[in-house]
Amino acid sequence: MMEELLPESVVAVESHGDDPAGEASLYPEELAVLSRAVGKRRREFAAVRVCARRAMEKLGVPPGPVLPGERGAPRWPDGVIGSMTHCDGYGAAALARAADLASLGIDAEPHLALPDDVLDAVALLAESERLDRLRAREPAVHWDRLLFSAKESVYKAWFPLTGRWLDFSGADIELAVDPGRTADGLSGSLSARLLVPGPVVDGVPVQTFTGRWTARHALVATAITVPHPAPGTASGTGA
Repeated sequence: MMEELLPESVVAVESHGDDPAGEASLYPEELAVLSRAVGKRRREFAAVRVCARRAMEKLGVPPGPVLPGERGAPRWPDGVIGSMTHCDGYGAAALARAADLASLGIDAEPHLALPDDVLDAVALLAESERLDRLRAREPAVHWDRLLFSAKESVYKAWFPLTGRWLDFSGADIELAVDPGRTADGLSGSLSARLLVPGPVVDGVPVQTFTGRWTARHALVATAITVPHPAPGTASGTGA
């Protein structure tokens, strides 16, 4: 599911349920991070790192520990960028070579309505109005949860480029639905217009991130990729 949202330069590995390798596959440095963690946190931490190491292997990078850095962002080997996500019963990791992409962010969430009042904290007025139109068109999709996931993916792509926090109000996200329908759900594109000064990528200011989304298999998932600007670009957008 996640790989379908990403360009060919990205490798993605996902898991459903607990991985048999689990904690036994963790490096000592990773186990040290879990010294005070409880069962659910330990299982999710381990499962998504199994995905990350399999993605490293697919990318041709020697597997190694993936430790949390500033604000919990994963620290990848030199020359590699990536993102991880996990929710109940699902985990995924996506990696690419830094020469191929500037940044990426992925997120998966259960396909359920957001808890009461969360949408008010997440959505801008313009976003809420667009969600109302999408809801009228496709009432089976929990658009509020999909917007939340998109904001998470935007942040995960943003932070490695800036080292700065980004509030939910820092990006205006528009979701578009692909024409037609697959047998198991809906997919589409997303565009995130940054409402604060964006990152500078290879000397080019970037004010828009773009990506893909899907809603199926009791999950919603989103992915953002930020390419390197084309040579000679005066101002850029993520694609």
